[in-house]
Amino acid sequence: MDTQPATGQRSHAVCIPSPYQSHIGAMLKLAKLLHTKGFYISFVNTEYNHRRLLKLRGNRALDDFHGFQFLTIADGLPLTDADSSQDLLAVCDAIRKNISAPFSDLISNLNHTPSRSDFPPVTCIFSDGFMSFATNDAAQEFGIPIISLWTIPACAFMGFKQYRTLREKGLTPLKDTSYLTNGYLDTVIDWIPGMKDIKLWDLPTFLRSTDPDDIVFNFTMDATERANTASAMIFHTFDALESELLDALSSMYPRVYAIGPLSLLLNKLVKEESPLKSIDCNLWRENRECLRWLDSKEPNSVLYVNFGSITVLTREELIEFAMGLANSKHPLLWIIRPDLVTGDSTVLPQEFIEETEGRIMLAGWCPQEAVLNHFSVGGFLTHCGWNSIIESVSAGVPMICWPSFGDQRTNCTYACSKWEIGMELSGVVNREEVERLVSELMDGDKGKQMKKRITEWKSIAQEATDPNGSSSINIDKLLNELRT
Repeated sequence: MDTQPATGQRSHAVCIPSPYQSHIGAMLKLAKLLHTKGFYISFVNTEYNHRRLLKLRGNRALDDFHGFQFLTIADGLPLTDADSSQDLLAVCDAIRKNISAPFSDLISNLNHTPSRSDFPPVTCIFSDGFMSFATNDAAQEFGIPIISLWTIPACAFMGFKQYRTLREKGLTPLKDTSYLTNGYLDTVIDWIPGMKDIKLWDLPTFLRSTDPDDIVFNFTMDATERANTASAMIFHTFDALESELLDALSSMYPRVYAIGPLSLLLNKLVKEESPLKSIDCNLWRENRECLRWLDSKEPNSVLYVNFGSITVLTREELIEFAMGLANSKHPLLWIIRPDLVTGDSTVLPQEFIEETEGRIMLAGWCPQEAVLNHFSVGGFLTHCGWNSIIESVSAGVPMICWPSFGDQRTNCTYACSKWEIGMELSGVVNREEVERLVSELMDGDKGKQMKKRITEWKSIAQEATDPNGSSSINIDKLLNELRT
């Protein structure tokens, strides 16, 4: 399909992600998808992340082209040149308090003093679901429809949606920290539509606070409650994967669309020679040497390890992971961000370095989709961020799941218990358990079963993104409704 805006079509979408790597990546994929459908795109990053991108990729990396421009907005946080994700509490506070007025100004400027003379006035806003505090006022002021992109699965959204009810029932905040370990989190929650046999433990982790004023709990609770202010909701999933939950949500909201996996949709719509292929918003420098290293390995032999863009490890966890991975004897591609370890450098034990010599590659960041789709990658040790899980499904790579916080807990439960494509590494990290799970994943019967299951899900995901598949039909239905 041609990636130029369609002749005579004057739709202009402003796309604004939450200012974190996975959210930016998913929104950028959606923006590219919209562009292939004839939309002019204004993609809005925070000034902090825009500076990181230009520093990494060069001053011309985000230049405008063919109806696709990058704009910036201030987040009101102190200026810093740090090359790491901003503090979650500070960002939640900033989204609530600092961004709404600047975003309204941005929409006004686009409508009255276009940065590009060929751009029409803004016709719709595609906002990260967690950015509604920043975008809703502008949508109302200018009479522009707003579509929420939820970069979490339907199961995690439904979990967040229960937060107020959990608080009203006295189930959160916790009375004290002993409730984290005394079996309280095993309480079964039996009223959630589309979620069977779910425990408090399985729901997004921000409910585990003892503070009634917990910033992130209240932020996520309020954000999901504001979902009904959007004209439509997009979930980065596909119908078959979460049919019960999507049916339940469709009975609560007027327009719910499962449009994913976005990477598979894009692969089928964007030609290799398209300029869209070159647009990227990775906030760390990708080490593409790892792909050449993978070329030298046997099929399905390499374990890929990546804990995402926000998760941090303690020094002790780093060491236990390192020695468990070393003792597994498998080739490893391990992504270690500069800020992966809390309050310490990411210096690996000498014993690990000696044990893994010749069968490991370490990198600060990598092109994850290309890695997961490489023939030599046979397993993925992941923090269970949703982007990572749906990319793993798209590539057919089974997982070891080590969730850190938030929706990752719910994602892990569904990956391991509902979809049967992962094994959980639970509790305190220890090298024996890491070694056992890696061996089971890469060589054991359970690993073979998960590989078969995730290959089936991969096939279903491919079908969903075919021209007559559910995700393709959903995106066209949404855009047709927007244009009428």
